[in-house]
Formats: sequence, structure tokens, C-alpha cells
Amino acid sequence: MKPNDDLQRIAQLASPYSPLSPPQLPLDFSDFLSLAWRVDRHADQPNLVAYYRQGLKALARAMAFHDKGLGRLVSAAQPGTLCRSLSNVPFRETGRLVDASARKAAIDQLVRLRGDVLSIGAYQYEWQVGWPGSGILDNELRERIFATLFTALRGQYLYLGRLLVVVDIVLQELLLGTRWVSELSLGTLIERFGYPDPEDPAVRGLFAGETDGR
Repeated sequence: MKPNDDLQRIAQLASPYSPLSPPQLPLDFSDFLSLAWRVDRHADQPNLVAYYRQGLKALARAMAFHDKGLGRLVSAAQPGTLCRSLSNVPFRETGRLVDASARKAAIDQLVRLRGDVLSIGAYQYEWQVGWPGSGILDNELRERIFATLFTALRGQYLYLGRLLVVVDIVLQELLLGTRWVSELSLGTLIERFGYPDPEDPAVRGLFAGETDGR
């Protein structure tokens, strides 16, 4: 990837995948992992859990693992535990149990690392709610914190965010047993696999909390 491609890809993985900020690039297994992380992050908001689960199920169908161990686990896992549950995938396979414990440990560590990196990237989307350090009374200290965050963190996150790309390659190998999966446009996912359509008023209402998806 070129640097600009990296930046766009990483920004999408850390984005809220909302109807107002839908994915601009084709979606792949990395997007699946980010949507799973979103389910856990919003475990106390049934409407968002329902919204992100629709995306997860659509991607699982599109990538043809909805009826395999990973797809079944994602459907059954409770919000808040989904990403942690990924390390159990090796034990849901019947053909390769000899190194399941080693793969479980590796998946667990990589999922934790991915979550930490994604938390930093997603944090900037929450600044509109409350800027970090906004409650500090000392004007000079508050301004220094703002200046550092607005210049250093956003500029440097590209380099940290590249860890997502590397980690996802390994997680895909461990969870799916392959480094190749399809990448699909948002339009294709909506038309053929039931991904939430950002133009659909019902989808917008679900994301906004007007319904909880039950």
C-alpha cells in the first residue's frame, strides 16, 4: 500500500461505520474484525449492537464462513465478549486440534493488541463529545495538551495504525486458515448480503437509537 492508501484504510478500520460515515473503501476481513470490536464497545446499547451485528453477518455470508466455526461463534457470543471469544475458534474446528492451544494463545494476544490500537484510533471520533483534558482548569496546561493531541497523535497514528494491517493478516490466517478472502464494495454487500444500507431510514433510525433492533 502507498502511504495515502494506508491512511485511508486505517481510518476506515477505526471509523464508526455509521450511516453518516459509511465505508468508502471495499470491505474485507479487517473490517469484519473492526465491526466485532464495535459490538463489544457498544455492548450496553442494543440498537448499536443490532446495527453492527447486521454488518458482521453480511460480511460472514459474503466471505463464506457464516456456517463455519467463526461465523457460528460470532452469532452466539454475547456483546462485550465477542472479541475475547475469537480465541476459541481453533477448538470449534474438527480437523486440526493438535495445535489448537497454541493458536488460541496467539489469537488472544493479537486480539488484545488490536483492541488497544483501535481504541486509540477510535478515540479521535469521540473528541466532538468531550475534548481530552477539557476539564483541566489550568489554561496553559490545557492548551499544551490540546496542541499535542491535535498535532502529534493524529499525525503519528498512521504509523501505529499500520499494526492493524499486520495483525489482521495473522489473525485471518489463524481464524480462517487462509490469507485470501474477497473484498467487496459497500454496494455489493448491501444488494447481495444484507449489509445495513446507510440510505435506508430504518437503518438510520436503528443507529440513532429510535429502535433497538429487537
